[in-house]
Amino acid sequence: QVQLAESGGGLVQPGGSLKLSCAASGFIINSYPMSWHRQAPGKERELVATISSTYGVKNYADSVKGRFTISRDNAKNTMYLQMNSLKPEDTAVYYCRKGVRQRGDNESWGQGTQVTVSS
Repeated sequence: QVQLAESGGGLVQPGGSLKLSCAASGFIINSYPMSWHRQAPGKERELVATISSTYGVKNYADSVKGRFTISRDNAKNTMYLQMNSLKPEDTAVYYCRKGVRQRGDNESWGQGTQVTVSS
């Protein structure tokens, strides 16, 4: 029922840009807090950016502030992550997540999309 599908990853040179998409189904995306996370090999999954449900308040990890922008398109029920000025340390699998609002809610994760920043 609830599904998340990331896309838009790939290989990019340092300083380049990518835009990731997270297409949601089975729920209304702006009714839940949503977030992007990433995980590099041998490292813990880390939070990259969040967007709140009602007001769309955005927060970012210090490592991506000023370079990444989280957004959503309610008509398409899709969340995005615009990534600019990419660095090799941004290389990771990127995941989108549906958060919880109340008892009975379940978090949901996509399968992830690979982002590789290399010359």
